[in-house]
Amino acid sequence: MNTATTSALLGAISMASLVAALLFARFWRRTRDELFFFFSIAFLLDSITRFAMAIVPTNDEFDAIFYSSRLLTFGLIILAIIQKNRTKRK
Repeated sequence: MNTATTSALLGAISMASLVAALLFARFWRRTRDELFFFFSIAFLLDSITRFAMAIVPTNDEFDAIFYSSRLLTFGLIILAIIQKNRTKRK
């Protein structure tokens, strides 16, 4: 794929992640459930990362800054799921 196509796709993914973050933030405001809060933060971080990948002229998605950001995103999702299951048992 060429650079313009890659940037356009990353922009679309960034926008979709931002929409998901806003939806989860709305759910969190209604319910105050921590799962929605963590998902909202994770998708917001993913949106920022994808946008940065679109505007930075590099083809290496395994660059340390992008990779660590996505690692943090998925770590937040895993933490949210673990936290939700832990409070459910109590």
